[in-house]
Amino acid sequence: MTARALLVRELRLAFRHGSDTLAALLFFLLAASLFPLAIGPAPETLGRIAPGIVWVCALLAALLPLDRLFGADLEDGTLDQLLLSGLPPSLVAATKALAHWLVTGLPLLLSAAPIAIMLRMPPESIPALLAGLLPGTAILSLIGTMGAALVLGARRGGVLLPLLVLPLAAPTLIFGVSAADAAAGDTSPRAALLLLAALLAAALPLCPLAAGAGIRSAAE
Repeated sequence: MTARALLVRELRLAFRHGSDTLAALLFFLLAASLFPLAIGPAPETLGRIAPGIVWVCALLAALLPLDRLFGADLEDGTLDQLLLSGLPPSLVAATKALAHWLVTGLPLLLSAAPIAIMLRMPPESIPALLAGLLPGTAILSLIGTMGAALVLGARRGGVLLPLLVLPLAAPTLIFGVSAADAAAGDTSPRAALLLLAALLAAALPLCPLAAGAGIRSAAE
């Protein structure tokens, strides 16, 4: 099996189980909708904290489908077949991360603008928010895939996964919110966006390698 065939397979399975993507999007929307109820509808308050709300809700929503990323393949023996097919474990992990971004990260990115408008976010900072979410959601998919692979086969892996992923995702969250805040304050978000790009450049090789080691260990 080639990486392209694996990606097509993952996308077909994702569309077959479309409820996972729908659940992530509904969680994103509902979680963001709770903040105006708790904080109040004051536009100044909501607009100031809107970038943080969007980023935190996107991070939590991206975690929802991670349990199925490798678990089902490990249980039915598909993971062993993938490794026996000659694909490097790191390439399997990278393909899984790409599929996760396409079916979860990209829809979250597309949903962020309407949610930001609902939260009374200043219009001038919405492009910076989306520009940060583009690499940010990719980083979350890579870190999430790594975490899902490292806890594969472990007891209470669903509990361990957020404990592993959330601290690693904190820098992405900080720089993403900083980019939107900078745009709202009439300063350039360039520095924060470049830092996000640097994090993505580091995560692209490192996360699949770590995830590949986790896959190999779980398969053995």
